[in-house]
Amino acid sequence: MLRSIRSLGRGASASSSHFLRRGYSSESAPERKVAVLGAAGGIGQPLALLMKLNPLVSTLALYDIAGTPGVAADVSHINTRSEVAGYVGEDQLGQALEGSDVVIIPAGVPRKPGMTRDDLFNINAGIVKSLCTAIAKYCPHALVNMISNPVNSTVPIAAEVFKKAGTYDEKRLFGVTTLDVVRAKTFYAGKAKVPVEGVNVPVVGGHAGITILPLFSQATPKANSLSHEDIVALTKRTQDGGTEVVNAKAGKGSATLSMAYAGALFADACLKGLNGVPHVVECSFVQSSITELPFFASKVKLGKNGVEEVLDLGSLSDYEKQGLESLKPELKASIEKGIEFASKN
Repeated sequence: MLRSIRSLGRGASASSSHFLRRGYSSESAPERKVAVLGAAGGIGQPLALLMKLNPLVSTLALYDIAGTPGVAADVSHINTRSEVAGYVGEDQLGQALEGSDVVIIPAGVPRKPGMTRDDLFNINAGIVKSLCTAIAKYCPHALVNMISNPVNSTVPIAAEVFKKAGTYDEKRLFGVTTLDVVRAKTFYAGKAKVPVEGVNVPVVGGHAGITILPLFSQATPKANSLSHEDIVALTKRTQDGGTEVVNAKAGKGSATLSMAYAGALFADACLKGLNGVPHVVECSFVQSSITELPFFASKVKLGKNGVEEVLDLGSLSDYEKQGLESLKPELKASIEKGIEFASKN
């Protein structure tokens, strides 16, 4: 079973080696603590499992408001390197966070049918604000991987919380948009009839609806067989991927398993960067000056301090240029909504 999971991991990201492939033996890998906040939830549980399988993790802290002792006990029986501990409730949050190198935040309520990402806003914004206040206190130098939606707003909220605490470092805050990349690769490979293992597709912009802009003109390997209509359909499917899963689950959940996989891939890239592995590049929603917007998702080079370099967008097709201009007003509004929430609350 583990062998099949490992082989699954190998095909996910052409831009870096994968979280289940041993970039190090566990003997030579540095000690790294990873905390998962929201570890008993729909994303948190499979994410905890996948991080337990990662040989770069030496300590795995699982936090939630309830249920984490059971998740931690279950996961701790797996015969991999990391020591696992479960923490419950706000009085144990500091202990969960202390000494963390990477903090992954899937906490919050999931989307339900008919619910927009904005409907999630007030609940998840409050959760993110309180968790980031604790991060600023207990592990201010950790790399923070934000999964909680709406990412277009929760990342700016986190930035404002850290600024108020005097701990903000734009190199250490990431909105996890990896699922958009994973979907774009999968859908492109299926349509172009190429092996998915070798596919790479940058996805830029934000992490909701039309703010998600896959750059299929830069996809590798090139697929000359795809028409403009194919690209439009692939773009729309990537943008609506979350809704596709919400509808398919018919009120019983959202994209939890694929999101956990994508979250584990991105956390692995962060760990590799911290450990000095060269040429680790992933797309992420970060503080950015490549457009006029203060935050933007694009390819990011990861290193020992988090963001080493935010890479520019490269050449875009006319369709992508049009998509870029179309997404900016919505993304700007979402960013401003997050900043406004943080300043009022």
